[in-house]
Amino acid sequence: MKFNSILRSLALVAALASTVPLLAKPYSKTINIAQSAKIGKADLQAGEYRLMIDGNKATVQKGKQTIAESEGRWEDRATKSSNDSVLISDGQVKEVRFAGQTRVFVFNE
Repeated sequence: MKFNSILRSLALVAALASTVPLLAKPYSKTINIAQSAKIGKADLQAGEYRLMIDGNKATVQKGKQTIAESEGRWEDRATKSSNDSVLISDGQVKEVRFAGQTRVFVFNE
């Protein structure tokens, strides 16, 4: 009888643990792009945008309009970023760094 109780408890914990990633909120941040750049196939002009990252999918919005979508991944760095910044190379947004965090979001393209 006690074994069944333990087994049920373990099954309940496993079920709850599998649903936790589904409850995670997307990461949302306002970013400033200082020069024209591309995210994925979309061209962005210099300005302020809303970046939403949900798992490995990034969405860029201007107001309520979706401007760009792209895939990427989270990577850890050795040091914390001192401020929010967008790394642009060859006219393409490569990564976004967040103030006070060691992890950055790196775009696949």
